[in-house]
Amino acid sequence: MADGPVAGAATAAAPEGDFERIGAVADAVLCEGYLLYPYRRSSAKNRVRWQFGVLFPRDWVESDGPVAPTVSGSADSWYQRTECLLRTPRPGASVHVRLRFLQMQRKQVQEAGADGGHRDVPSLRAADGTVHLTFDEAVPREAALTLSLDERVVRGTTAPVGAPGGTDVEPLPADAGRVVRVREELRGSVTVTAERSAPDLVRLQVRTTHTGLAPGPRTARDEALRGAFLATHTLIGGDGVEFVSLIDPPAGLHDQARACRNEFTFPVLGGEPGTARVVLSAPIILPDHPQVAPESPGDLHDAAEIDEILTLRTMLLTDEEKREARATDPRAAAILDRVDTMPPEVFARLHGAVRSLTPARPVTPLGDRPAWWQEGGDDGLSPATDTVLADGVPLGGGSRVRLRPRGRGADAQDMFLTGRTAEVAAVFHDVDGGVHLAVALDDDPASELHTWYGRFHYFRPDELEPLEPAPSDTPAAEA
Repeated sequence: MADGPVAGAATAAAPEGDFERIGAVADAVLCEGYLLYPYRRSSAKNRVRWQFGVLFPRDWVESDGPVAPTVSGSADSWYQRTECLLRTPRPGASVHVRLRFLQMQRKQVQEAGADGGHRDVPSLRAADGTVHLTFDEAVPREAALTLSLDERVVRGTTAPVGAPGGTDVEPLPADAGRVVRVREELRGSVTVTAERSAPDLVRLQVRTTHTGLAPGPRTARDEALRGAFLATHTLIGGDGVEFVSLIDPPAGLHDQARACRNEFTFPVLGGEPGTARVVLSAPIILPDHPQVAPESPGDLHDAAEIDEILTLRTMLLTDEEKREARATDPRAAAILDRVDTMPPEVFARLHGAVRSLTPARPVTPLGDRPAWWQEGGDDGLSPATDTVLADGVPLGGGSRVRLRPRGRGADAQDMFLTGRTAEVAAVFHDVDGGVHLAVALDDDPASELHTWYGRFHYFRPDELEPLEPAPSDTPAAEA
């Protein structure tokens, strides 16, 4: 069911303000990779599309056919599972779940024939000079569900979601032909369950499943996408609740956060930093409180790219390339219009902005220190000789440690270093008061070279297991 509450949902108003504040980020997730620079149909990278949050029918995903992918070999799935923690400080608290996705729309250009019929063509130039290209578009869809935690703590609620199929026909000027847009019906379901693990703590699960009929097992992915949920992601808000960060949970809730099981999606806190009224569960990895830079004038569908670079490169497209991009997709045409008419003062802002003029302490590697940095010149900090306690043992330059990256909140690459031993090179303090230790791996054949030019791995004190006491002649150790 597109646009509006799903059948059987409660009528309580959703926290629209909270959802609107994260709307720009959610829209970037929705259109992530929708159409990539140079925004033309002929571009090789725009021939393989819809890479994130794709839900197919289960039978097709798990097929052994050589054309269809399997869950183990691809990010495609037949479901998404989100689990998050929320505190319920008052009775009668409720949650609002909003499922967002794209529905594929096949745009087929047809040329008018002498017999009054039409035939499919890859492209067509209309009488007014406009070029139309056959291409796959997508239509944004939403579904919503509201429920009381008091009523649904034990038994879950399941509601149907999806979007109707349909056909739209757009005649072209002077009877040159027409553009036919076709959408297949999408069928799915959202199940919300809640489990109270403490008097004021609830683990909420939102599971979205594709329930439609599967195409044949040897159907090509491009064809199967016509009946798939695309860029699927979930917004979860609440009245009278406070969500818990799974990336950096508060003290006492680490075990509960670790127990949350998320599949094909990554829930993070949304909204302004310091708030916890909404969760964005996306098929791409984001930090808590993700935001779009205020300098960005609009979505370029390359959410991981830099606006200035993409804008400059789009400006450099030839007139012919721009004509093809405009004919490819209305969203591509909108990007070109925005770039071509961008005022100089808006473009100037894309170069960057200074958020704070507060002097920052250096956190760069030893070999990459800023020219103005001097040993002992910043509030008495000395990375090469400072120490910090880990398990009651002072660690500093020369200390040997075993790496124990945290299960959550750590760099994903650091997980591959678990259990390896290393030597501490320096202790750094960041502008937020955090402490990071630069280490060089014992079994890295290039360790000496990395140390020479200051290329280290960085860990917090609680991620290091001391193997020996810090040097006894360091100032902190003597103190």
